[in-house]
Amino acid sequence: MAIIKPFKGIRPPQNLVEKVASRPYDVLNSEEARTEAVGNPLSLYHIIKPEIDFEPGTEEHTEKVYSKAAENFAKFRNEGWLVQDEVEKYYVYAQTMNGKTQYGLVVCANVDDYLNENIKKHELTRCDKEEDRMKHVRVNNANIEPVFFAYPHQSELDAIVAKIVKEKPIYDFIAPGDGFGHHFWIIDDKITISRITELFAKIPSLYIADGHHRSAAAALVGVEKRTQNPNHNGNEEYNYFMAVCFPDNQLNIIDYNRLVKDLNNLSDEDFLAKLALNFNIELKGVEIYKPNKLHNFSLYLSGKWYSLTAKTGIYNDNDPIGVLDVTISSNLILDEILGIKDLRSDKRIDFVGGIRGLSELQRRVDNGEMRLALALYPVSMKQLIDIADTGNIMPPKTTWFEPKLRSGLVIHELI
Repeated sequence: MAIIKPFKGIRPPQNLVEKVASRPYDVLNSEEARTEAVGNPLSLYHIIKPEIDFEPGTEEHTEKVYSKAAENFAKFRNEGWLVQDEVEKYYVYAQTMNGKTQYGLVVCANVDDYLNENIKKHELTRCDKEEDRMKHVRVNNANIEPVFFAYPHQSELDAIVAKIVKEKPIYDFIAPGDGFGHHFWIIDDKITISRITELFAKIPSLYIADGHHRSAAAALVGVEKRTQNPNHNGNEEYNYFMAVCFPDNQLNIIDYNRLVKDLNNLSDEDFLAKLALNFNIELKGVEIYKPNKLHNFSLYLSGKWYSLTAKTGIYNDNDPIGVLDVTISSNLILDEILGIKDLRSDKRIDFVGGIRGLSELQRRVDNGEMRLALALYPVSMKQLIDIADTGNIMPPKTTWFEPKLRSGLVIHELI
C-alpha cells in the first residue's frame, strides 16, 4: 500500500508565482541560473541555486552556499513571497506540452515506503549527489522541490482529478523558455482529501520517474531526524516528503541520446564493419533519421545518418535489462567497439535529452566537438515499471521525462 498524507504547503501568492517558479536545480548550471535570475530577487534560484548570490565561479557545495539557501528561504517567507497554507491540503499540478496535458496529485509520500521499497526505483544514486541534497534539506528543514512519481492509473482518482480541474486553477501560466503550460489547483475538501488517501492506500507501489537523489536525500534526512528525536512517534512531518504523482498512462518517456568524442582509433570503414557484425546497417543520407521502433538506432557519422537494427539473437527478450536498447548499445557499440566501459565516469561520452532534438546531435558532431552521435528509441513506461517491480536497475542515462516539474509552486516544511 502507498501511504500518503496532505500537508500545509508553502506557496507564492497568485500574483507572484511566475516570478518565483523556476526550473529544477539539476537541469541547469550555476551560470544559466544566474542569467535566468537577473533582475528577479523573487526567483527560486536564490534558494535552490544560492551560489548565484556570490561571485561567479563560487563553489556551490560550500557551507556558506548552503547557509545562503536557508537565509534566502527565510527572507522569501518574511517578505511574503512564500506563504504557508493554514490547513493540510492536497494539490493538483498539471503540465501542458505540445497540446497534451498530464495531471498529477501533489502529496506527501512516506519515508518508510521508500525504505521498504514500496516506492520503487529504477536508477542507482551517487553518494555525493545524495549528500548535496541532504544538506539542502537539512539547512532549510524543508523539501523545496518535489520528486516526480508515477502510479498505476486508477479510475476513481482520475474522476476526482477531472472534477477538480473543471474549476479555475489558482496558478495558470506558460513558463518562459520552454513554452510549457503549468496549472495548479488546491484540494481543501476534507471528504475528497480522505478519499484520495484511501485510494492511494490500495495502490501497491509508487514509482520514481525523476528525482532519485531527492527521494534518497529526503528519506535519509527523515531517518536522521528520527534518531535525533527522543519523542519520535512516526507522525512528524519529517516522516514524509513531497512528490507529484502522475498516473502511468499519462506519461511518456522521451529518448536519451549519446555523443562520443572519438572512434577509439578506428576509421569510419572499420567502425562500420564492426557494427555490421551485430546490426543491419542502412545508409539514410544527410537528412536526420529518427529511430522508429525498439532495437532500431540512428547513427550520425561524418555528415551521414545511418539506421542500425539489432540482429535477432543478440538480445534476450526475457531479460528485462538485456532487452533494453540502452543495454544493447552500451554493450555492443560503446563498450565492445569504442572501449567506453563506464557511462557514469568516462569523459569521452556525453548525453543529450531528446527534448533538444536530433539536430542538436548533428550540430555537435558537425562542429567537431564530437565524432559520432547515437540516437535511441525511448524506453516505455511498461519497461520502467517491469524493471522496478523485479528489483532491477536500468543502465545510466536511460530515461528522460518531459516536461520537467516547475519548482516553487509549493514547498513542504519538515516541522
